[in-house]
Amino acid sequence: MKVPTPVETAGIESLDQEGRGVTHVGGKAVFVDGALPGEEVRFRRTRRQRRHDEAVVVEVLRASPERRTPRCPHFGTCGGCALQHLEHGAQLAAKGRVVADTLVRIGGITPGEWLPPLIGPGFGYRRRARLGCKYVDRKGKVLVGFRERSSPLIADLAACEVLAAPVGAQLTALSELVASLGIRRRVAQIEVAVGDNAAALVLRVLDEPDAADLDRLRAFEARYGVALYLQPGGLDTVRPLTVPAVPLRYDLPGLPAGIEFSPTDFIQVNGALNRLMVARAVELLDPRPADRVLDLFCGLGNFSLPLAQRAAGVDGVEGDAGLVARARANAARNGIANVTFHAANLAAESQARDWARTVYDLVLLDPPRAGAREILPVAASSRPRRLVYVSCHPGSFARDAGILAGQLGYRLAAAGIMDMFPHTSHVETIALFERAP
Repeated sequence: MKVPTPVETAGIESLDQEGRGVTHVGGKAVFVDGALPGEEVRFRRTRRQRRHDEAVVVEVLRASPERRTPRCPHFGTCGGCALQHLEHGAQLAAKGRVVADTLVRIGGITPGEWLPPLIGPGFGYRRRARLGCKYVDRKGKVLVGFRERSSPLIADLAACEVLAAPVGAQLTALSELVASLGIRRRVAQIEVAVGDNAAALVLRVLDEPDAADLDRLRAFEARYGVALYLQPGGLDTVRPLTVPAVPLRYDLPGLPAGIEFSPTDFIQVNGALNRLMVARAVELLDPRPADRVLDLFCGLGNFSLPLAQRAAGVDGVEGDAGLVARARANAARNGIANVTFHAANLAAESQARDWARTVYDLVLLDPPRAGAREILPVAASSRPRRLVYVSCHPGSFARDAGILAGQLGYRLAAAGIMDMFPHTSHVETIALFERAP
C-alpha cells in the first residue's frame, strides 16, 4: 500500500519564474504550486529532486493581502494560467523582479532607466493558442483545452477566460462538435487564430472527414461565426473548409489595410498590447527621415511597416519564407514602398548578404525564445546609434544584453516589461541600447 506523502508547514519567501511559491526546508528549496510570498501554508511534496522539490498547497494558513479569488473556475487545474490568484499589480512587480535579477545574474548588467510596464487587458486577450483535443472514454466526451498544470492530460474546460472572443466561450460547443464526428478519436489539436475581423480554428485531423462530418463542420461554421480549417499533415496541408476563406487581419495605427496573416502564422498573442509595444519601439528608436533601419526577425512586418513610415527605408529579415511573402503583400496593401523583405536563417547568417553589409542607423531585434546571439555581430557591425530589443525570454535577453554591452560597444539605456500574457508567469521585455561613445 502506498504511504501518503506527509503534509508540512512553511512560510513562503518569494515566487519562482514559473509563478510558484518558494520556501526552504532543511536548507533545500521547495517550489509550492498555489502559494504566494508572505503566506504560511500547509503543503504536500509531489516530486523530489536532488537540488529542489516540488509541492502543492493543501491549505493556506495565513493569506497574502495580494491574494485574489481567481476569475476562472478551472484555475488550479488548467495550466493555461499560473497567477490568477495574485493581484495584477503584484504580478507585474514579480515579473519585473525576474527580469532585473536575470539581467544581473546572467548578463552582469542593469539598465540606466526602468521603463513603466506596458499593460493591456487582463482577460479575453489571447488571440493565438494551441489547444489539445482528445476523446476520453472514461468521461465519454471530447476534451478541448490547455494541458493540466504539470501534466500531459488535457484540462476539462467549459470555457476559457483568457482566450479572445468568440473562441473563449465556445469550448463546450467545440467539444460537442468533435464528439459528433465519425473521426472524433482522430482530431489531435485545435489551433486558435483570432483577427480583428474574423476568427479561425485549425483542426489537426489524423483522418480525413467524410461527407457527414463535413456537413457537421459546415453547420458549426454557420452557427458560431468562425472559419474552420483542416490540417491532415504538415503546415503545408492546412486548407479552409469553406472557400474562399476570409483573410485574417489585425489593425495597427497608420496602416489602412492592417496586417493580414494566415491561421498558423506567428503573431503577437495580445492585440492591444501589441499596439502599445509597436508604438513604444518606434518611440525608443526615434527614426529620422534620412535613417535606414534593419528589422531582424521581422515576421509579417509588425514593426517594419510602422518604422518605414518614419524612416528613409527599412530592411526586414525573417527566416520563414512564407512570412516574408506575406510581409511583402502587407507592404503592398498598405502602399508602403520603402521597405524590402529578405528571407534568411538568422541563427546561422554571415555577412555575405547585401542587407548584412548595409550601413544602418537603427536596428530592431524581435527574436524567438533562443535569442539573437548568432546575429548580434551583424546587427552591430555598422555601429547603429540605437538598437531596440524585444524579448520573450529573460534568460536569452540577459545573455544577449551582456554581449551587446560587454563586447559590441553598447550600453543598456532603458528596459521595461510588457504584460503580453497576463495571469501567466511568462514575461516579455523591451529594451533600448545606445552606442557607447
